[in-house]
Amino acid sequence: MTAPLADPAHQHLTRLWQAHRPAGPMLPWELKTVYGGRWVRFHSLPESKRYPEDEAEYAVLLDRYNTVLDELFAGGEVYVVTIDWSNPADSAAEPPEWTVLRNALHPAGTLWTTLDDASDPDPDNPWYFYADRRPWVRGCLDPLLRAVADDAVSGVFVTNPDLTRIHHPYDGGADVILPTPEERDRLRARHTAWLSAHPSGY
Repeated sequence: MTAPLADPAHQHLTRLWQAHRPAGPMLPWELKTVYGGRWVRFHSLPESKRYPEDEAEYAVLLDRYNTVLDELFAGGEVYVVTIDWSNPADSAAEPPEWTVLRNALHPAGTLWTTLDDASDPDPDNPWYFYADRRPWVRGCLDPLLRAVADDAVSGVFVTNPDLTRIHHPYDGGADVILPTPEERDRLRARHTAWLSAHPSGY
């Protein structure tokens, strides 16, 4: 269940999520299940290697991330969304390292909404979603993508303003949601070398 909108600048994004079935927002790692018919996963390094070990491998994974992001969003605007579990109203507490890093990597993000985690036994521990809207420019998210690749930050996704194209990078690759299965298939066909060898696509 989501809380009321925190930042009025994100009302458009909230209305779109509310119109979806199932209604969002949702945790980004759930996208592949909810939108499985429009989903494809690309691995970020050759032979499905999970973590980069040198600058050459960072260059490969950033090129793969940015190539797909360009194909999804070039010439348009995007929402960049990051999530946190630290309560921004808890000013008495020292922010955890995760929050400090997320703030540094997503300084334009303002609090959009919150989401209760049904699997969490503590109902007072929601996820906090931060968002900003910007023109898509190749490379604009490279520091954030590097942190994602290192598993220093997770729960990031990028979407177009219509919420029909979603890119969720994770340590090892990216889950991508397209508007239709046909568009998903065309994107997948352009990057077959980046696909998982597993029959499920994972």
